[in-house]
Amino acid sequence: MIAMTSTTDAAPALRLSGIDMHYGFVRALDQIDFHVMNGEVVALLGDNGAGKSTLLKVMSGAHQPTAGTIEVHGREVEFPSPSAATHAGIQMVYQDLALVEAQDIATNLTLGREILRKPPLGWLGFVDKKAQRMRSQADLDRLGVRTAAMTRPVEMLSGGQRQVVALARSATRVSGERSGVMLLDEPTAALGYEQTKQVESLIMRMADDGIACVLVTHNLPLAMEVSSRFVVLNRGRKYADIPKSEASPEALVGWITGARPSMFA
Repeated sequence: MIAMTSTTDAAPALRLSGIDMHYGFVRALDQIDFHVMNGEVVALLGDNGAGKSTLLKVMSGAHQPTAGTIEVHGREVEFPSPSAATHAGIQMVYQDLALVEAQDIATNLTLGREILRKPPLGWLGFVDKKAQRMRSQADLDRLGVRTAAMTRPVEMLSGGQRQVVALARSATRVSGERSGVMLLDEPTAALGYEQTKQVESLIMRMADDGIACVLVTHNLPLAMEVSSRFVVLNRGRKYADIPKSEASPEALVGWITGARPSMFA
């Protein structure tokens, strides 16, 4: 449901205000304010149990907050389900990637928006595989992504290639006249150095394309490389919100562990 609120170009791609999340007597999130602008990569950092995953689930519509408001491009919205968040231009890339491993790259990239053949075969649901391969290759070329042939089954790809396919699929769905928001949950978990560099490059290209990215990661070097701002959660509260120019790994680790006092009262 979208409230009647005006939009401005200066409005964040996504803004959360005063977000509370209760599970019975447990307060998982406590008055969280968060925003990300178009073309910005914000690293959402914190130790296990800090509330990062819960906040991502609120952003993606998987959980409805106990209190607080959500705005997309300046319009107040409610996400009763993940599909509502997707419709608003928010794409979540989970750790398990949600790829169909037995199918090829092109089929995975066009999943849910298949190109049907011309009638009468299209009326019967027959897919135009050649058109899908051409569109998929064009999407990857626009993102500057180099991977295997479009006919290669996903189960034959490396971990890094699979991650790139999952990221590219979401990126093509949030690109457009009004860029959307990408939520990335540990995109380099269990990847090697070269594969991590692949993902790192794609995240920066997505930001250059105007896509707002929220990156949850325990990989601090990755966060320092690709992020323009850092938000640190600690036990469900926001401890820090600081631009890259003012941040240091030592300070971030201090906020993550609680050894450094919160920036906020």
